Amino acid sequence: QVQLVESGGGSVQAGGSLRLSCVASGYSYSNYVMGWFRHTPGKEREGVAAINSYGRIMYADSVEGRFTISQDNAKNTLYLQIDNLKVEDTAMYYCAASIGIPSMYRWFSGDEYKYWGQGTRVTVSS
Repeated sequence: QVQLVESGGGSVQAGGSLRLSCVASGYSYSNYVMGWFRHTPGKEREGVAAINSYGRIMYADSVEGRFTISQDNAKNTLYLQIDNLKVEDTAMYYCAASIGIPSMYRWFSGDEYKYWGQGTRVTVSS
């Protein structure tokens, strides 16, 4: 059974930093994309960063330069370093894992991901 468990969220002031983690268990696909998404009530879910099994990375324009995605395969862990947090970054953040590697233009489409974590909340105050 595949499980993705996020952690690292919290309440921070604007300008601060957080590092989100996503530990995967029971997931043994050699070709994949893992992504970070965020959702705020009243808004559509937004893909913010993704990385594939070969290390290729993609960021949403809204977070480029402030978010850094990385993975530690030895620890089965996906990370999202968020720097210079803004109030508009407030959201529930989810990690997700695909089976196989879809086209890059689909990496921020939630439909391409089979497994999802339960989310970790990030709240940024001004």
